[in-house]
Amino acid sequence: MKNTISQRVADFLKNYPPFNFLHQKDLEKLSEQISIIYKEKDAVIFAENDKTHDSFYVVHKGAVALKKSTKNTVLDMCDEGDIFGLRPLLAQENYIMEAVAHEESILYAIPIAVFKPYALENRNIGNFLIESYASNTRNPYSDIHKDKLYGDDILDENLHSSNHSFDLAPIKYSKKIVTCSPSTTVKDVAKIMSKKKVGAILIVDEMLPIGILTDKDLRNKIVSGDFPITTTAETIMTKPVITYPKKMTVTEAQMAMMKSDISHLCLTKDGTVNTKAVGILSKHDVMVALGNNPAVLIKALKRTKKIKEIKPIRNQIMQLLQGYLDQNIPMTLITKIITELNEACTTRVIEICLEKMSSPPPVKFAWLALGSQGRGEQMLHTDQDNAIVYENVNEVFRDETKIYFLKLAGHVNKGLYDIGYDYCPAEMMASSPKWCLSLDEWKEQVKYWITNPGKNEVLLSFIFFDYSSTYGDTEIVSNLSDYIFETIKVNPIFYMHLVSGALQSPSPTGFFRQFLVEQDGANKDNFDIKRRALMPLTDAARVLILSHSIKGISNTAERFEKLAELEPNNRELYLSCSYSFKALLKFRTKQGLLHHDSGQFIELESLTKMEKIKLKRTFKTIKELQELISVRFNISNLV
Repeated sequence: MKNTISQRVADFLKNYPPFNFLHQKDLEKLSEQISIIYKEKDAVIFAENDKTHDSFYVVHKGAVALKKSTKNTVLDMCDEGDIFGLRPLLAQENYIMEAVAHEESILYAIPIAVFKPYALENRNIGNFLIESYASNTRNPYSDIHKDKLYGDDILDENLHSSNHSFDLAPIKYSKKIVTCSPSTTVKDVAKIMSKKKVGAILIVDEMLPIGILTDKDLRNKIVSGDFPITTTAETIMTKPVITYPKKMTVTEAQMAMMKSDISHLCLTKDGTVNTKAVGILSKHDVMVALGNNPAVLIKALKRTKKIKEIKPIRNQIMQLLQGYLDQNIPMTLITKIITELNEACTTRVIEICLEKMSSPPPVKFAWLALGSQGRGEQMLHTDQDNAIVYENVNEVFRDETKIYFLKLAGHVNKGLYDIGYDYCPAEMMASSPKWCLSLDEWKEQVKYWITNPGKNEVLLSFIFFDYSSTYGDTEIVSNLSDYIFETIKVNPIFYMHLVSGALQSPSPTGFFRQFLVEQDGANKDNFDIKRRALMPLTDAARVLILSHSIKGISNTAERFEKLAELEPNNRELYLSCSYSFKALLKFRTKQGLLHHDSGQFIELESLTKMEKIKLKRTFKTIKELQELISVRFNISNLV
């Protein structure tokens, strides 16, 4: 007789990785060993520093929060189909975080002893589990530690033979080796290195490597005056040479350099000093091999001389973003890294444009990113929203100062367009006279919006109040922020209009929790994730953070996390809002990359049942949040 319960477990698990990699018979066999656990809301599944359980877990129904108990910070939220508690499977250590039922939940406990053989035999299962584990480590965007997690040779071999991880790809090295004899003087060595444009030279004897000299050696031993330039190479060379075989992975090269604290490796036929050198590998070669490493991209941006050189780097940033999403890296980390890289692109465009100007700026100024870019939420190629604020000037110089910054802004906006940012259809860009103002002019503008809050003014203030300083003088920006908070404080009625505007976003669902879709136009029958899901959270976070006079935090998720600190009684709601926002932003970003657009409009038919369930789960917080701000600011009569 068939075990109907285990059959139901198998039917559920087969829809989720890594269980979908199992053969049906193996999955049914595994399901017979699985325990079903019920947890009430706030029940602890395991605590930080607890000894590991003999099972890991899958959420069948409900949601589980993973937290750091010391800070009570939610690191991740697991819902239907998500796995957690992998530490006992991958590392023999106590739990480093706690798992708490965020709501009433049903869990499947997977016995490690039963499941581990499948992970060792099936590379897809092993890779998925390692990536899931790595996404919660201190350095999740690197696979450098992957072959250390299991401690089993079988999986290690699978990883090394797999092209799944770029870090484990073969390293490319230079075959053009520059050499000299042991008796060559340092003066001649320097000439050879300068002529060949290399940072290291091998010292060989009868074609075998016996030592190496680098730029660093010349600085530390010759330029410092410790040795004269007539010194022979063998006197100051580093020996013995550390050699490796030419078949190295990127990871192995990184580890070798870190282990010996060196910047160059000598590659020989058999990996020893007893055979001829076939290549030399520098730290720069490793960095180039890594390619999309954020630090490498930042360095590449700083080296650009022309704006057109920035565009391919922007494309690499998009590849990096896709890689992070594929590895299921936490959205908090993704947004921080991508925002930093986007700001670095903008900064370099501004620097190049400043070099084009006939004279330096007449006064201090700041370039402001507005809207989603100002909030650090612009993951994809979207249109520009920016502004310039500059120091106040004497009436005599007002016009020429304005002309200078409008000209500069024109160059920058064109540069940003050339690297992939479309022009703003509403011309909310620094090259527009309305968005390029002195500090006092901006104060007058902001005061007008606050004291005359019509529909247009509220919309403009929504965009402007999310600014962040990308380049220039931070004191000007701080001065403007202070003025905004002071002006709002003496005009509290403005909050009512802000909240009223925040409640205008259309609802994400209708009766029976059905998605509300566009009724006409080019996106008919598609779901607008920006206006119906992201904007209600963004708008509410903005008005709430302004009401607390908190400046310097413009990111929506971070605003909610700060609000959770400021209002302990609403902590759970705000943290749910933060999680929901990150989940929605991640979903939109994935859709945008998949369809090569902004990801704003979602074709519901393309979503799986589980994707729809996960989306709808975030909508509950939107309703609760809107109810909170409606009651708090007493605007029910206005909406």
